[in-house]
Amino acid sequence: MAYIQAEKSRLFTHLFNSKVMNIKNIQAIKQRFGIIGISDKLNRAIDIARQVAGTDLTVLIVGESGTGKEIFPKVIHQYSARKHNNFIAVNCGAIPEGTIDSELFGHEKGSFTGAHESRKGYFEVANKGTIFLDEVADLPLSTQVRLLRVLETGEFIRVGSSKVQKTDVRVVAATNVNIQQAIKEKKFREDLFYRLNNVPITMPALRERAEDVLLLFRKFAGDFAERYRMPPITLEENAQHLLRAYRWPGNIRQLKNLTEQISVIEDSRVLTEAKLRKYLSYDEGDNLPAVYESVDAKTFASEREILYKILFDMKQDMNDLKKLVYEIMQADSGGINVHEKNAQIINKVYQSVDTFDDPKTDPSSQFQYTPTENAQIEDTEEFVEESLSLAEQEIELIRKALEKHNGKRKMAAEELGISERTLYRKIKEYNVK
Repeated sequence: MAYIQAEKSRLFTHLFNSKVMNIKNIQAIKQRFGIIGISDKLNRAIDIARQVAGTDLTVLIVGESGTGKEIFPKVIHQYSARKHNNFIAVNCGAIPEGTIDSELFGHEKGSFTGAHESRKGYFEVANKGTIFLDEVADLPLSTQVRLLRVLETGEFIRVGSSKVQKTDVRVVAATNVNIQQAIKEKKFREDLFYRLNNVPITMPALRERAEDVLLLFRKFAGDFAERYRMPPITLEENAQHLLRAYRWPGNIRQLKNLTEQISVIEDSRVLTEAKLRKYLSYDEGDNLPAVYESVDAKTFASEREILYKILFDMKQDMNDLKKLVYEIMQADSGGINVHEKNAQIINKVYQSVDTFDDPKTDPSSQFQYTPTENAQIEDTEEFVEESLSLAEQEIELIRKALEKHNGKRKMAAEELGISERTLYRKIKEYNVK
């Protein structure tokens, strides 16, 4: 009986000491990397990162935008045996689709236009180190195949080369996208997901860390007070309750921006609930992670199909208009003089353009051509060679959309039926002024 009691006591002591040591390790990581919070979910994420750091397992960090996912790859790298080698962070969503393979895997001289010399890719530069692929769900499917090969065999091929090269890289990936939904929509490879997801780390949203909101607010308020040389903002009790109860759709990033706004704008250094409400938006919508929306039969599968349809519709309209003018000109004049004949042609063309549904706003109802005796009809027809280049048509449409909306990219992107990110990429790719 005494032996059993002794074993229980020894086991209890061991578990207690392990827990204390674990807490100390987590606290040391927080201090080193500036992580603020005491929630259990945050501590759990830090503990997983610490334990997996000593291995070479691939890690996938998931969580909403603004939760601080970018800190954990640094934790994993610094607590691994690779800490003395390169750490490279790559934002996959910020690299154009046409150059992503070259950026990741390198290219040979002359492999494409502008490749004046050979270049190493990130996987080659990060050999023996760690590479962080942020927004990994934005990778094109063709690049996902190349990445899967690197993860499985450690092999890659430069763009424009046939030589297989080896690399020893630890991969940490992150995304705010619902990967399972992306797999159903054929936007992300299922085999790549399971290869990346060796060890998942889930970053909790700020609304799941209510006990950390005030701690973060005080830290940000102190930082901004020091930066702008003013006393720090403090909150009344009711304002504190409001801050904790808010859902924070933008998470820590939103809280930081809000704290900076208040620190600069408010004259009073003590914030009331009424004043705080002015800075909080309650039109939150859906929270991230972002979900790929399904594409129905009436929705275009890609922006290129949209542009094709616009161009074909424009071409069909022009052909119909040319045909109408030709038929009118071939009709028998019936003895009408040339000026009256030309006037009839012009008026019929205006009346045939069905652009406005309301007759009151139809320009054809306000325009009527009347010939004069000495009127001279000049042949001003020009023959312009029609460009069949899709790139030129895309540039022209982008330019027109930007001019229409006075350079506002978000509204121009909605007009073109593409995302703002895609519009920004195409503006940069085509160098549209």
